[in-house]
Amino acid sequence: MTDKKPESEEPAPVEVDATIIADAFSLDAATVQNLMRAGEITSLCERGEGEDAGRMRVTFWYGDRALRLIMTDAGALLSQTRFPVPGRSKAKQATATRP
Repeated sequence: MTDKKPESEEPAPVEVDATIIADAFSLDAATVQNLMRAGEITSLCERGEGEDAGRMRVTFWYGDRALRLIMTDAGALLSQTRFPVPGRSKAKQATATRP
């Protein structure tokens, strides 16, 4: 009998071309990378289950705008949607100014 380590359930990292994000927020790709490092562009990745298995939803926020991408687990872009997020900028500013 051999001891087998359980397979990692950690999902593979998600890669999105910076130009897709840049186009959505009217920025250039280098600026996107800098804003992500600074925490000004944030993101969330949600992996599909059940009938959505094999797909993921990746949402990026910048200021009061959002970009939502639907992708395959292999990274192919299926759709993208941009939408406003009213009040998000003001809420973030209020949090940032707290002592």
